[in-house]
Amino acid sequence: MPPFHAYRTRLPGESPQYQAAREELRLAEVELMHHQERVAAQRRALPPGPAVTDYTFLEGPAYLDQGDLPVRPVQLGELFSGPERALVVYQFMYGKRQRNPCPMCTLWLDGFNGIAHHLQRNADLAVVAAADPEPLRAHARRRGWERLRLLSCGANTFKYDFGSEDEQGNQESTVSVFTRDADGTIRHRYSARPRMAEDIDQRGIDLLSPVWNLLDLTPQGRGDWYPSLDY
Repeated sequence: MPPFHAYRTRLPGESPQYQAAREELRLAEVELMHHQERVAAQRRALPPGPAVTDYTFLEGPAYLDQGDLPVRPVQLGELFSGPERALVVYQFMYGKRQRNPCPMCTLWLDGFNGIAHHLQRNADLAVVAAADPEPLRAHARRRGWERLRLLSCGANTFKYDFGSEDEQGNQESTVSVFTRDADGTIRHRYSARPRMAEDIDQRGIDLLSPVWNLLDLTPQGRGDWYPSLDY
């Protein structure tokens, strides 16, 4: 019996014009996938980045099901759960000049909460914000983030050093990846943020959220829709 290839399926009523256009699109999607693989390989091939400070954060508690444990200091190096594991840190826009949690960051983190236990099989994940631990945890409870490790960095220069905070305390979202050498040295490997260039805003980390990818499948596309904290 020949193998089943769903991509060759033709639905009843498709016109030859539709079939031709859909096949042209499929080939473009294949090429896009190959290009994404090339970019991912280029990212993995980056040389070891600079050594970074073992920053101290405030955590309390790590996860929602741990109740009201007291706030405690946690160092960046403690976020690695084992050797040869990468640490992914999402820098949340909340705190200082950002008085309310960023709705877009919240959308991203809603998704991360859903997949954190899968990611944990291969890498560690933490979320840092300039907000104090108490309002940060309160927002997490409202959103039901039971799988995210949330840390306050308002008392250190972590966000400023990695370009997600300016001198006035304005906040930006950033995703960063760190590794740890055998001797304990922590290294910055990669960072990305929504603004990729002066004329490209809010697109730099699209691939980290399924919402945009699903909207892009629809005839209407993503349009000018923006998330809200009201739902």
